[in-house]
Amino acid sequence: MACCPRPRRGDPFSFPTTHCYDEHLMRRTFLIAFLACLTVLAPAAPGNGPRPESVDHIIVLKSAHVMRLYDHEKLVREYHVALGLSPVGPKRRQGDNKTPEGEYTINLKNAHSQFHLSLRVSYPNAQDRERARRLGVKPGGEIMIHGLPIQFAAIGARHREHDWTWGCIAVTNPEIEEIWTLVPVGAKIEIRP
Repeated sequence: MACCPRPRRGDPFSFPTTHCYDEHLMRRTFLIAFLACLTVLAPAAPGNGPRPESVDHIIVLKSAHVMRLYDHEKLVREYHVALGLSPVGPKRRQGDNKTPEGEYTINLKNAHSQFHLSLRVSYPNAQDRERARRLGVKPGGEIMIHGLPIQFAAIGARHREHDWTWGCIAVTNPEIEEIWTLVPVGAKIEIRP
């Protein structure tokens, strides 16, 4: 086994060695360490800015088909959404295909949803249950913010051309992936007419 060659002048990757080392391995180790330092110290790409760690409040504007995510009153993201088949007016009963209106929270994240990923809205709240009781009907439930089923994922943003859910709030699969990372369980959600 031959010893490593002597250091070459002007070669920053050439190191003086007293033992027989694999010079190629030393260069590779140095290069990896150098690139790792550059990655850590490099400034963020312009325009990207730091991503917020979480969202504390969501507002859905049903008439505009828009969902906005906020971090302490600062708008973080805005999405165009599809709603229930009968989007006008608040949800009154199970099976009316309406998206509810009111103040709720995100109370569950479902990674195994048939709609890619989903976040459950805490509908019905106490007011919704009382209204349904007075009407003598079931209030319904299982209202989600969700993506698209796998067989329709290729439709992408075109899903918003028509309201199609049974009362849920639908976005594209890449959007629900982003929402999933930003919105924690416990975040407030206000659904407005």
